[in-house]
Amino acid sequence: MYEKKQGKDSFWYPYIKELDRQRGRGQLAVESPLLWSESELNYLKGSPIRDQVVARNEGIRREYNELDTLWFMAGSLFQQYPFDIPTEAFPFEIFKQAFVAVQSCVVHLQKVSLARRFALVPLGPPLLTYKSNCKAMLTAVGDSVRLVVDRPYKAEEPIIVWCGPQPNSRLLLNYGFIDEDNPFDRIVIEASLNTEDPQFQEKRMVAQRNGKLAIQNFHVCVGKEKETIAEMLPYLRLGYISDPDEIQAILSSEGDTCPVSLLALP
Repeated sequence: MYEKKQGKDSFWYPYIKELDRQRGRGQLAVESPLLWSESELNYLKGSPIRDQVVARNEGIRREYNELDTLWFMAGSLFQQYPFDIPTEAFPFEIFKQAFVAVQSCVVHLQKVSLARRFALVPLGPPLLTYKSNCKAMLTAVGDSVRLVVDRPYKAEEPIIVWCGPQPNSRLLLNYGFIDEDNPFDRIVIEASLNTEDPQFQEKRMVAQRNGKLAIQNFHVCVGKEKETIAEMLPYLRLGYISDPDEIQAILSSEGDTCPVSLLALP
């Protein structure tokens, strides 16, 4: 924020100018949900990502409120910036935009120790196209960050880079985009047996025998939906069974949790 206020006198002016052109956005200029209005956030109603956005915004607000304390206690960090204290020089919205711009430049490095896993690359994410299933990657070489591509590129062709094992919720929150073919993305569906069911104990025994709990999470991943559904449907049908004889037949059998046809689910 201070460097931006210095305009062309700042060493970082070319970078700031480019980040401004991207408006702190990530891939394909999709704006981070951290900068969305309240009405735009309503598009995420029902999704857990909305609560994550709210929590992250609250964290940014706390950081902003602590800036003045830092300015007074560690003034030497600000000596090269002859401006007022942070919250007087910059409103919260400007701070949040700067926070998102910096956050969008954090890259996930490969083949390095955990302590060196992340780096700030000012024009990395805004100028790259991230994918979850490609081989090109950003890696650390000495004290520098190097982009290692997996094939020749032509002029003006977008460079595609692996973005690390991140679900779409994290990609959206940090960079403002999602990857429709993300193999690391998943939806968690929670299913449970009714504790007030007269046959709850028997059903729990059936579930335990098949490696399931009374409250069970099923992870639906991109490209593996059918496998998850095939695993989930018998558990759901088990919860719907009301005939005691059928439960006893399942308990005495050596088969699956509850054999079910995909077309016969109650």
